[in-house]
Amino acid sequence: MLAGLLVLAACSSDANDTNENTAASSDDTEMTTGASSGSMNGTADPAAQTFGDACSAVPADGAGSFDGMAEAPVATAASNNPVLSTLVRAVTEANLVDTLNGTQDITVFAPTNDAFAAVPADTLDAAMADPSGLLTTVLTYHVVPGQLAPDQLAGEHETLEGDTLKIKGSGDSFTVNGSASVVCGNVPTANATVYIIDGVLLPPSN
Repeated sequence: MLAGLLVLAACSSDANDTNENTAASSDDTEMTTGASSGSMNGTADPAAQTFGDACSAVPADGAGSFDGMAEAPVATAASNNPVLSTLVRAVTEANLVDTLNGTQDITVFAPTNDAFAAVPADTLDAAMADPSGLLTTVLTYHVVPGQLAPDQLAGEHETLEGDTLKIKGSGDSFTVNGSASVVCGNVPTANATVYIIDGVLLPPSN
């Protein structure tokens, strides 16, 4: 009988050791997973990859911040950014919100409100009065397939409109078609990379 009790005690001890080892293994797994997740989040700082003096005008927090924009598709992200409100109005008028939000891996050259304000009133009015024609043509000329990193910008890129953009520069200084400068670049959104520019681009055919 004593021998039987000793056997039971030994089995119970082994089971406890196994449970403790399992719990410890589970804790280690959770700690490793948590550390990995934290590490990934730490290296994916949307603001850290941007460049340009105008980036300071982007809100520091909220949906319109770099963090907020990174979580939303590009048209929605732009709508949350106050420096792009005129662009968003034009995109909405042209019925391009769903197109931009639903297209994966694109680069958008986004004119600021001041860029639109510099466009002659009659030209802007004519475009807004023709949302499915001239306005759509101009807006899709600002979109390039593929998400271009800064080191891929320089050169010629075919747009969704069909004509070509010519970009010169390097580092954190770029001009588009010789008429617009990138003032806040490499802004991530859920489906696109955005380069905020200080001019509205017009296709050569217009």
